Amino acid sequence: MRYVGDPIAAVAAADEWVAEEALALIEVRFEDLHRYMSIEEAIRGQGEPIHGRSNVHKAVALEFGDTEAALSHASHQREDMVFFEGNTHLPMEQHAAVGHYGQDGKLTLWSSTQTPHYVHRALGKVLGLPMSRIRVIATPNGGGFGGKSDIFSHELVAARLAMVTGRPVKITLTREEVFYAHRGRHPVLMKVRTGVDRDGRIASMQFTTFLDGGAYGSYGVASTYYTGALQPATYAIPAYRFEGVRLFTNKPPCGPKRGHGTPQPRFALEVHMDRLAEDLGIDPVTLRLRNLPRANSRTVNWLRITSCGLKECIERVAEESRFLARWKSMPPGRGLGFAVSSYLSGAGTAIYWNDMPHSEVQLKLDRNGGVALFCGAIDIGQGSDHVLAAIVAEVLGIALEDVQLTTADTDLTPIDLGSYSSRVTFMAGNAARVAAERVMARLFAAAARVMGCEPEELRARDRRIFRRERQEEGIPFAQAVQAAEAEDGVVSATGSYTPPRLAGPYKGSGVGPSPAYSYSAAVVEVDCDPRTGEVRVPEVWIAHDIGRAINPVLVEGQVEGSVYMALGEALMEEQTFRLGLHKFPSMLEYKSPTTLETPVMHTYLIETIDPEGPFGAKEAGQGPLLPVIPAVANAVHNALGVRIDEIPITPDRVLRALAEKARGHAPRVGPAAIPAFSFPPPIRADVPDEWKAR
Repeated sequence: MRYVGDPIAAVAAADEWVAEEALALIEVRFEDLHRYMSIEEAIRGQGEPIHGRSNVHKAVALEFGDTEAALSHASHQREDMVFFEGNTHLPMEQHAAVGHYGQDGKLTLWSSTQTPHYVHRALGKVLGLPMSRIRVIATPNGGGFGGKSDIFSHELVAARLAMVTGRPVKITLTREEVFYAHRGRHPVLMKVRTGVDRDGRIASMQFTTFLDGGAYGSYGVASTYYTGALQPATYAIPAYRFEGVRLFTNKPPCGPKRGHGTPQPRFALEVHMDRLAEDLGIDPVTLRLRNLPRANSRTVNWLRITSCGLKECIERVAEESRFLARWKSMPPGRGLGFAVSSYLSGAGTAIYWNDMPHSEVQLKLDRNGGVALFCGAIDIGQGSDHVLAAIVAEVLGIALEDVQLTTADTDLTPIDLGSYSSRVTFMAGNAARVAAERVMARLFAAAARVMGCEPEELRARDRRIFRRERQEEGIPFAQAVQAAEAEDGVVSATGSYTPPRLAGPYKGSGVGPSPAYSYSAAVVEVDCDPRTGEVRVPEVWIAHDIGRAINPVLVEGQVEGSVYMALGEALMEEQTFRLGLHKFPSMLEYKSPTTLETPVMHTYLIETIDPEGPFGAKEAGQGPLLPVIPAVANAVHNALGVRIDEIPITPDRVLRALAEKARGHAPRVGPAAIPAFSFPPPIRADVPDEWKAR
């Protein structure tokens, strides 16, 4: 076993106390090995490695353009180091699974998972069963945030024990076990070095990240690349170098948590940008506006940007918060902070390499005009069920209540890769729109024959199909279904979505490309008590480039949920360990915001109508979290004149920084150096000049 909480045995019993007694009778002998509990210890490697011949899981180095030459010609350079402590998802519902092995030799697993398709594949491989003999049903999910994207041992064990016993087997993790199952935010140590011209325009950037990955891989390779991938999507960077390494430690494995590898570098970059603005005597808003990426362009690391509403987001929050007027005139202990971000609308690469669609939807219409929608995506609270139904209803011109959904059941629904990377609205939504348009084409053809006109003359609305120019001439939607079925049988159609091939011509380019990128900007106000170090957030202004809000209320809920989670990470949440044990594996001790700590939120939706998204929609589930954390750090500096370069910004860190300031030292708490590590020679892949011109 490689960390406290690593599963080593399982017992099935009719009663919980019998299972506990049986577990106590299992004799296990342990031999203590060297313990690695930090990035620095893992790099030094003074004992037996956790895996293989070293504690290095993945080391990457990429360079686009000659960064050193560009830095040498820059008017001003700056280098900063920060540390972002890990934190966990804290879902209200613990992980749970029920396995059942039927008399017919069919295995069924019900699980609180975000990825039923991947669980289905893993069960087939681990149990040696044909996938046709396995059914996975993703149950309504009481909180995921990325923490239920992995395949977990309890899912495999419940299935196997059900096969062995011939009885249904349920495993529910305790709250403490959920803390040890983890797969949450990586602790990351970062260094960023940037050169700018006299006006603050970026000439070159070098970014280095060290990730504490815990004891196993999870999605850690992707996390490593993500810590460097999106910086050029947020700012126009002509030359960029990224070096990153993920290390194994004797802690629970880290994986994807809301934002997956991007909140940590966003924190580093946005506090760094504020310091650059201070060096140059430029306000933080103007500096960002001078470095905006362009819509319909390629970044230096080959990412394709379609729509970009970052300028509108910046201007909206700056205006609504009166940031520039108030920024330098706040009373003592009060401060304003500003930051921006970008994020994916679905990953461009599947977890396993294949040429098949990432999302598929099937529609089947009944003779009364009802529509059955089948999709493998699971709604984890973001409202994707409503979005899929709304897209279909919009295309077909029917009411929401006419659409009946069946989702996330591998026996009944076509494949969807899961609810992660903010992909469901974009990818499953595109698939749903294609399926509905195919059904609509068939219904228009049948209705046109009934009405004696051309299909191009027709439109659908309010459960009717009618002529555009003479709306009184039409037939009920159900009649059109009956006419189509009478001609060619069951009225059904499928739709699918495969993201465009956007990866660059270099190894590692599969992480970062997305069909579209969302953009966000945030202003955070803080109230700091210099006697106690306590930081409160009374008000937040946030604007998000959503592309198009299919359901504005759901989008606002996602944005404000991101703000809430970000404030927890910024001010109190940390997954830390003492002597190999989690310091606070319970909801009583692991600090998380409540309604009492929730600020007034002003949410602004910026619609840019992206050409790739369904009806122009982009993501909303993760991107708005990213700018809030650095905005808090920048606001604390504005309020107290100290820099807290470690997340979370706890009262003890604030007091330490204030004490350093009082002694006349640098008013800062944070890392002073990064460990010595030999990165591989960088892979170089320059974007062609003709792409830059665009």
